Amino acid sequence: MSFDDVRFPPQISRGSTGGPERRTEIVVTGSGMEERNSRWAHSRRRYNAGFGVKSLDDIQLVVAFFEERRGRLHGFRWKDHLDFKSCAPGAEISPLDQAIGTGDDATRSFQLVKRYGAGLRDYLRSITKPVAGSLRVAVNGQEVTGFSLDAQTGVVTLAAAPPAGAAVTAGFAFDVPVRFDTDALRINLAQFAGGDIPDIPILEIRA
Repeated sequence: MSFDDVRFPPQISRGSTGGPERRTEIVVTGSGMEERNSRWAHSRRRYNAGFGVKSLDDIQLVVAFFEERRGRLHGFRWKDHLDFKSCAPGAEISPLDQAIGTGDDATRSFQLVKRYGAGLRDYLRSITKPVAGSLRVAVNGQEVTGFSLDAQTGVVTLAAAPPAGAAVTAGFAFDVPVRFDTDALRINLAQFAGGDIPDIPILEIRA
């Protein structure tokens, strides 16, 4: 599907609401017991950017961005200000942040991932839209500089295959691939010298 490698205005996304969602089916049996089943292997993030619009200039910026994307047609990058790095938001990116693979003397390419959890049933999220220039990589704890990054897929390729058993780790910043989840913007200009767009739904896509 069509994807524009541009980021939604971050000064507006900073004021958004939203986060991950999952789909769980719950069936209550005749005895009152529950059977629960997860329909999605991966979570999907949903946001509302309307809360970030503070001025007429913001409205014009959103309208221009919306029109260029043709509504829901073209995807784009989104900065989730709560979750945009391989580490905590207030920490510095380290090449040891996330384990992305183990060497076998042959494999040179590794998918960037971020781990969520405390070891019970960790969730591994593939990172497909890393921020160019943010990536740091280490092999067996030693930072390396010989690598290339495909910023459209999140695959990092090392200049040399890590030795067997070597831990490959990485630190990075990333965006979320999303699209508008509406083909219509309802703009309110009731305020004097101001206005708002109460609802700007944004939905994560697999891109």
